[in-house]
Amino acid sequence: MNETTVLLVDDEQEFVEALAERLRLRGLVVEAAGSGALAIEKAGKRRFDAVLLDMAMPGLDGVQTLSRLLADNADLQVILLTGKATLAQAVAAMKLGALDLLEKPAPLETIVARIEEAATRRAARDDERIARRMRDITREKGW
Repeated sequence: MNETTVLLVDDEQEFVEALAERLRLRGLVVEAAGSGALAIEKAGKRRFDAVLLDMAMPGLDGVQTLSRLLADNADLQVILLTGKATLAQAVAAMKLGALDLLEKPAPLETIVARIEEAATRRAARDDERIARRMRDITREKGW
């Protein structure tokens, strides 16, 4: 089975380093981005099973970054992390398509469980997309 890939997006460098290390110790492949703009760039170049995205960042905030990420790739599974999001921000994020919203500091077991759920959902979406493509090919070929 493939390794689960995670993009961790947060402007708090110490938090990113600590969480990334803990996730790597559990066998996850983790890449970090310190801003929404960098996250969008990285997500455009590599496939991620899950994105852990901080809500409160300078520049593009979590909701803006989420919107741009999902506009570029609707199959992306985004889990929001927040220490200070408002209810309105949380509702907006969920309406845009976030998988979940976890309050910092979320227990590591909860974060890992959500990442596993995201990876499963991502794999199911990939399977369905490939199955549709195969159906289209067989229909075009008349098989």
